[in-house]
Amino acid sequence: MRIAVYPGSFDPITNGHLDIIERASKVFDKVVVGVLRNKSKKPKFTAEERVGLIERVTAHLDNVETDSFDGLLVNFAKTHHASVIIKGLRTVNDFEYEFQMALLNKALDSECETMFMMTNSKYSYISSSMVNELAGYKGDLSELVPNEIIPDIKKKYE
Repeated sequence: MRIAVYPGSFDPITNGHLDIIERASKVFDKVVVGVLRNKSKKPKFTAEERVGLIERVTAHLDNVETDSFDGLLVNFAKTHHASVIIKGLRTVNDFEYEFQMALLNKALDSECETMFMMTNSKYSYISSSMVNELAGYKGDLSELVPNEIIPDIKKKYE
């Protein structure tokens, strides 16, 4: 069975994230979306809330599951018997950072591969931080995130 992990903070999940998850689910037998509990960031949503939002928007994908983690990504991948880490790329800057991370992960676990997936061009400008900023100004989120989670995001900014 070919298993991949797709890690990120997903605070909140965007249409760009969902696009990568849907495409990866066609390539791998199983995709585990890993919600990072990053102690250096102050997320708007708790890890449990982020997992719940992702589970709702990926419910139509039978081979996708979601879990949260902290610590090393390669350890999370091993826990889920994954041999591939999926990284979505929007820009050249994303590539430079993710390339360094891929090399580090390979040094930590020689069996773990990283697969880069380019975002769909219609989502290349979307980021979770942009969604949060726009939500703070009560802007239109309909092109940025899955419609079913818009009420959850708006509620955080009431």
